[in-house]
Amino acid sequence: MLLAGTVVVDPETVVPDGAVVVDGRTIAAVGDASTLRDRYPDHDRRECDIVAPGLIGGHVHSVQSLGRGIADDDALLDWLFDAVLPMEAAMDAEATRAAAELGYLECLESGTTTVVDHLSVHHAAEAFEAAIETGIRARLGKVLMDRDSPDGLLEDTETALAESDALIREYHGAADGRIRYAVTPRFAITCSEACLRGCRDLADRHEGVTIHTHASENEDEIEAVEADTGKRNLLWLDEVGLTGPDVTLAHCVHTDEREREVLAETDTVVTHCPSSNMKLASGIAPVQDYLDRGITVALGNDGPPCNNTLDPFTEMRQASLLGKVDARDPTRLPAATALEMATTNGARAAGFDRLGTLRVGMRADVIGLTTDRTRATPIHDPLSHLVYAAHGDDVTFAMVDGEVRYADGEHVGIDAEAVRERATRHAKRVVETAGIDTASR
Repeated sequence: MLLAGTVVVDPETVVPDGAVVVDGRTIAAVGDASTLRDRYPDHDRRECDIVAPGLIGGHVHSVQSLGRGIADDDALLDWLFDAVLPMEAAMDAEATRAAAELGYLECLESGTTTVVDHLSVHHAAEAFEAAIETGIRARLGKVLMDRDSPDGLLEDTETALAESDALIREYHGAADGRIRYAVTPRFAITCSEACLRGCRDLADRHEGVTIHTHASENEDEIEAVEADTGKRNLLWLDEVGLTGPDVTLAHCVHTDEREREVLAETDTVVTHCPSSNMKLASGIAPVQDYLDRGITVALGNDGPPCNNTLDPFTEMRQASLLGKVDARDPTRLPAATALEMATTNGARAAGFDRLGTLRVGMRADVIGLTTDRTRATPIHDPLSHLVYAAHGDDVTFAMVDGEVRYADGEHVGIDAEAVRERATRHAKRVVETAGIDTASR
């Protein structure tokens, strides 16, 4: 396929009248559109206003999609323990499958072609199957919770680790490598030392398996971990083996000097979730400081109950604006940096090579956007437009691994209307079963 338009190759390179040629699962050529049309006359062609790399969600919760709007305007730990975890505990296999499908379709139609997905304790296989079916690229894993957890989610440590091991053996590398596994403890509050150390051991036993968890999102969380372990959260995770180049930590809003040194020294990846952090009033993560230290920072939406959208363009905009406010400096976290966080840095968080730019030999994860919008007029700088003005609903085309997954409002091979119907039905049942009060606060 030949995709023509203004091509945003990466945060530093734009080809105004360009094209991207895809052969199989990789990018075969990038350059002047006229030249490439002549060189590849037999390729199917598609015109887009802007052609860009597929964006990468460095931390999402697809299976929380049924809880969009159930716990607005709550503090983090109340939000989690009074609404989100009870909802997850009430979800059976069918509800989990519907939630994951819904989340992945929302990602694809918003321009996210790869996700790092934090699932739930039970029925994780349903999300793996949904990822395979919808065609999204994903690094995902079952959640482990072996202490201080609500009924229905608390597991025996060895059982949780054994189930994770079985899922790795079944799904890691599935769909021609498009699906990969991350060992996924919930966070330090709900995981024993044995569980956390077991997660490290499990990841080390399987080539290419990574670790994905939450860290230092909220000051109450940090106080609880320190009261329990005598250490600040990041230092505790480092002690039990949950730092390193194969670890992605979501949030990292509240860190001290020593913790930031540890993140840099261990080459641990951080995923910044600006909308979630604002909505839950967790604070402003020190993203520019992390970047200045050489720490890789990706972008994530977090979950629909704390965002309430999986639009990646929103996160790029919010990340840039928050970085400027935090530094009181409008030159900090410019558009190019935000796009880098959502592409090449996201690829690092997801643990995929040859991903995040539109260059020859890279994996063919490509999106196309329309600029047929009043807010897209005029466009002086396509990069600025992507970060500050574009929305997920501007996306008209999404390709993953060389396969078209979404085009002109239709998901390829998936009945999106049926998915939405099932998700709505299961959401009502699950919320009622969990006894969650959804009235506006």
